Amino acid sequence: MNRRYVTADVFTDEKFKGNPVAVVLDAEGLSAKQMQAIAAEFGYSETTFVLPPRNLANTAWVRTFTPNREIPFAGHPNIGTAFVLAARAASGPAPLRDQLVFEEAAGLVRVTQLKENGKLVGAELIAPDPLARLSHVPLDRVAECLSLDPADILVDAHPPQVASVGLPFVIVELASRDALRRCTPDLVAYKGLLPIDGATSIYAYTRDAASDVADAECDLQARMFTPRMTEDPATGSATCAMAALVAQVRGVSELVLRVGQGVDMGRPSVLIASVDTDNGKTRVRIGGKCVSVMEGSFWLDSSD
Repeated sequence: MNRRYVTADVFTDEKFKGNPVAVVLDAEGLSAKQMQAIAAEFGYSETTFVLPPRNLANTAWVRTFTPNREIPFAGHPNIGTAFVLAARAASGPAPLRDQLVFEEAAGLVRVTQLKENGKLVGAELIAPDPLARLSHVPLDRVAECLSLDPADILVDAHPPQVASVGLPFVIVELASRDALRRCTPDLVAYKGLLPIDGATSIYAYTRDAASDVADAECDLQARMFTPRMTEDPATGSATCAMAALVAQVRGVSELVLRVGQGVDMGRPSVLIASVDTDNGKTRVRIGGKCVSVMEGSFWLDSSD
């Protein structure tokens, strides 16, 4: 069977920046093993597979794979998938509703198209779960994982901690932009610490963004390192968890953060995270611009 795919760069409006995602449009009949192999072949941080919804009221059933495992939820793959599907539908006879609903392992994920002057430019999603604050992580061990000195880590707002709004991460605040720039993941330290509460990656951020001219338009700068010792250019699910955590420790019911990521690896990204409370329920959103990059097809039968 001929299976189409599209790639998009997410959290950017320039090709070859932001975080790439591959979206496989014709995933019916593929096994989980085949999906995993395809994700490894693309080699992106995530690849999504679009299937018909099990409930016809929803837009699609979406499965998300890293190069080595399936995950229940992720930010940039959902935003990129929504952008790809909406862009393709916009040129046909039946454009999609402004809000798309994806069935995922974490639950229903609602993604809204972002438009400027009527033109699709990106998407914004609502995280599927409320904030879960899990284990505190020893400061010295997190520092070792990032090849930093313990003095580079701030604990005045919160200690290094596992947090999740659908996918868990170790969230750590750093004292300076320089410390963030110096982060280098250490494989031995990672293996000694992770996974913890399901978290396998470390997301580091700093409020010291304005000290660098290139970062001046952002409130925070962040980096995220995976257990494969790779860096992610833009991590929507981790940014959601961080924003929800920051809002809670600051004691505010509303918060908007413009977060830069990927700068130090040459793929600058801008993520807009927002937290608000409605009728006592806290919602966390993440959004940004997207751009289509490549499309093509491959042949794979369900029996292959």
